[in-house]
Parts: sequence; structure tokens; C-alpha cells
Amino acid sequence: MITIAGLPELYWLGDVEGRASVSGTTLTMTAPPSSDWFIDPSGTSRESSAPALVVEPTGDFQLSARVSVEFGSTFDAGVLFVHQTNDDYAKLCFEYSPDGDPMVVSVVTRGVSDDANGPVIDGATVWLRISRTRSLYAFHHSLDGVSWRLTRAFALRDPEARAAVGLLAQSPQGESCTASFADITLRSTTLADLRDGT
Repeated sequence: MITIAGLPELYWLGDVEGRASVSGTTLTMTAPPSSDWFIDPSGTSRESSAPALVVEPTGDFQLSARVSVEFGSTFDAGVLFVHQTNDDYAKLCFEYSPDGDPMVVSVVTRGVSDDANGPVIDGATVWLRISRTRSLYAFHHSLDGVSWRLTRAFALRDPEARAAVGLLAQSPQGESCTASFADITLRSTTLADLRDGT
């Protein structure tokens, strides 16, 4: 269990514990080598090796954090994560692109994973937010934590399934990646409009 002021206790998803520390209200996670959550649509690989710290909220909610990443290798990322099963999950990533750019990237997995690039971010920090309204999810990003832009709206395959939500660091092609999550909030609230961020 990991305790952060103002949040429920976070627990490690599954049987694998990762490396994490807390300083004040900032959570820092270090990814192990070759760690990821991704089911390649070509059928060539399946990864569920990035340790994740999660909670299981009920009802509508918003999880947000200011994410900073020490980028080193392609696809290194700090991630906000939604998990129903190892075949049904979604990631909102602050990720290092093959071109060497920090980007907002979203991945939705329904049996297989897709991969959608969002905007390039100037710098090593961005705000990310997951919102759930009934069975719908919205991913937003922000440069200041105030004005939010839609990255993705989606649903997973089973609207009745329980879901955990949380944080992870990944390093699919590297030896490690450290991501810090500051100003983390988890609120029981309903987003008024999935698309405009209100």
C-alpha cells in the first residue's frame, strides 16, 4: 500500500510490486526494464509488465495529476491508467516519441490495443486527467491544470465491469524510466461535457 495525503490508499495491481516513493504529495515511480501494457494488434506480442498503483472508485470520478518524466528511451512514459481486465484497459500517457518529442498518447485495449498520438508538449511536464461518466471515459490534457483539452472519449467492452484507476511508469524499449505525479486528485464528480472538459 502507498499512502498520499488526500487520496485513498493505493495498492499494486496484481502480484507484482514496483518501485515507488512519496515526498509530500508527489508520487515518484520507476519503471523496470522492458515494461509496458500493450497487446499488439498484429498478434506478435502481449505485455502487462509495468507495475501500476491503483484504487477502485465507485460511480463517476475524475483522476488528475501533473506528470513529469525523465525521458531516456522511445516510449518511456508516465501514465494514468484504467484497468478492468488484462484484456480491457486504457492508458493516457505522457510519452517519448520515436522522433524524440514528448507527446500525449492514448491507448485503448479491447482484446487488442490501438495507439493514438496526441499533441507534442514543449517540456517535460503536462497535466493529465481521466474522467468517468457512467460507462464512458474521457481523457484530457492541460498545460496549466485549468484549461483542459480532450484527448479521447471511449468506452470499454463491459459497461458493468468493475474498474481500477491509477498510475504507472513504463519503459518498453529502455532499461528504466522515472515518472513523478504531483498534485494528484481523485474526486467523485460528474464531468458536465466529456468533450469540452467542463
